[in-house]
This record gives sequence, structure tokens and C-alpha cells, in this order.
Amino acid sequence: MKIYTRTGDAGDTGLFAGPRVSKDHPRIEACGTVDELNAALGQARATAVPPDIDSVLCEAQHELFAIGAELASPDPQAHGLVLVLDEHVSTLEVAIDRFESELAPLREFILPGGTALAASLHLARSICRRAERRVVTLWRSEPDSVSDRVVRYLNRLGDLLFVMSRAVNAREGRGDVLWRKPDKPSRT
Repeated sequence: MKIYTRTGDAGDTGLFAGPRVSKDHPRIEACGTVDELNAALGQARATAVPPDIDSVLCEAQHELFAIGAELASPDPQAHGLVLVLDEHVSTLEVAIDRFESELAPLREFILPGGTALAASLHLARSICRRAERRVVTLWRSEPDSVSDRVVRYLNRLGDLLFVMSRAVNAREGRGDVLWRKPDKPSRT
């Protein structure tokens, strides 16, 4: 089987059990950004990852793949593609609480960075927020074809990635890098 089909050469692509749409259609933007997020999690997992964090990221990758399938269908309910449930959102909330319990309360804005893993998690978090925005755009334009649960899942995953990045830095003895307002330039 060849990887290329040439069917997308005119700038459109086929949806699962649905019509062909432009490659810049909001549904394709949402699918593509969720896929990018999944790749970013894979990149983060390629570094030295503590087992408790790796297992959460691995589950998130599987769930994101399921979300991608749901988003790729204009009628996911009819095709049995509603695979991420409220329980998955709740599991993310439990993980957020667990990792957050390791941290001092956050009272200031922080800069992304720290260890290589923490920086990767911050990058994944920012991609997650973009995926969330793309899904919201699709949800608002086609509310019957996207579950609000997908929006909630991505929202919690972004929160989890933020908390995990802080936990990774704390475990490595690296505190958060606090944001500071830039100095005002002197007038000459």
C-alpha cells in the first residue's frame, strides 16, 4: 500500500464517513492541531520521564488519538467514535490534584522552561491551548458534531501539562522562573 494517494493534491481531504472538505476547514484544523499535540507529548515522552508522569502522558496520547477520530467525523455518534468520556476528564482532574499537591501555591506568573522535560511539557501545553481554540471554533460552527466534553478534556489537559511542568522542575530542585515586568527604557 502506498502512503500517497494524490487525492489531496487539490487542497481537500476526506472526512471519516463523510464528505471531502478543504484542508483549511475548521474540522481539519482541529484534527491537525490535536495530532500536533499528540506528537508534542510523544516528544516529551522521549526524554527522561518519571514513570508516574509517563503513564499519564501515554494515556493522554491514546485519548487524543480517539479525539482525533471523533473530530474527523461529521457524525461521530452514528459511527461509534465518541470514545473519550466524562470519566476521562475526571481522571485528568485527579492527576492535576495529585501533581499540584507537590507544589507550593502559585502567586505569580511563571515563564515556560526549566528542565528539558518541563520545557517540553510547556510547549505541549501551548499546543494544547491552540487545539482547544480550534475545537471551540468547530464546536461553535457545528455544535451537533462536536461534544463539549472534547473541549473540557482539552481544557483540563492544558491545566495538567502546566502543573506537570512545575512538578518536574520542583522534583529536580529547579524553582519556577517568575515573570518580571520589563524595565522601562531610559530616555536619552
